[in-house]
Amino acid sequence: MKFPKGYSLKEIAAIISCEYVGDNNFPVTGMNEIHVVESGDIVFVDHPKYYDKALQSAATIILINKSVDCPDGKALLISDDPFRDFNKLTHFFKPFQFSSVSIAPSAIIGEGTIIQPNTFIGNHVVIGKNCLIHSNVAIYDHTIIGDNVIIHAGTVLGGDAFYYKKRPEGYDQLLSGGRVVIENNVGIGALCTIDKGVTGDTTIGEGTKIDNQVHVGHDTVIGKKCLIASQTGIAGCVIIEDEVTIWGQVGTTSGITIGAKAVILGQTGVTKSVEGGKSYFGTPIEESREKLKQLANIKKIPEILNKIK
Repeated sequence: MKFPKGYSLKEIAAIISCEYVGDNNFPVTGMNEIHVVESGDIVFVDHPKYYDKALQSAATIILINKSVDCPDGKALLISDDPFRDFNKLTHFFKPFQFSSVSIAPSAIIGEGTIIQPNTFIGNHVVIGKNCLIHSNVAIYDHTIIGDNVIIHAGTVLGGDAFYYKKRPEGYDQLLSGGRVVIENNVGIGALCTIDKGVTGDTTIGEGTKIDNQVHVGHDTVIGKKCLIASQTGIAGCVIIEDEVTIWGQVGTTSGITIGAKAVILGQTGVTKSVEGGKSYFGTPIEESREKLKQLANIKKIPEILNKIK
């Protein structure tokens, strides 16, 4: 998430009332999660296991809960609770905006687009030309939709990321300040849910078709011309490359990559990254031929035991 203008390190520290290490005027231009940070971004870290990763990342401002040596060319924001203060920054730069009408005045809707009754379109949403948005769709703030997109009834675009920190009193949610981006010629079925990024974009690539009752987690990037069948659940921060086919009731873990033109057969649990151009099945996931051989061999076990007797 990029800020509307550049800020100084001193100004950012004042927003969250924390100490800092670095020049007062050190430039701060945005905030992002570790996997998408760039120079000028703030990244937060609150566990020693990830200190080095954050300090050595592309981020130049590290929001951290311990005084450490500051790497050259970077700055530190020292906080007793980086998770809380990252939320404060999200709230400051992307506060929730109330809307009292079905289509926010700031929304932009392209020529030829049809919006069916009872659909909600939030603040600063952009919808392209010749789209068809069926009834009871909810499109949250800042969502971007391209041309020739079809979205069926009951789908929700832009819900919060399922991202929590466990505390003694319960779970504390990490606020979401990102977006959903739907490219041209995408089809989305009924009752789908696509969460916005925490700080970046959840993206559905051009020409991809998604069946009913599919969930896509925060910051996931789905490539072009993919097919995703019903009741599939895709976790956050997943990369699905172009022309992947995912059949029904597939589930994935977070942070993995599914290679281009891979085929994931129904009811597979994608527990790790997989190469493109191959077919996969089972939990844990394996190439489908190998998995099906294993299942065939399991059926032979009673016969083998009878021969031993």
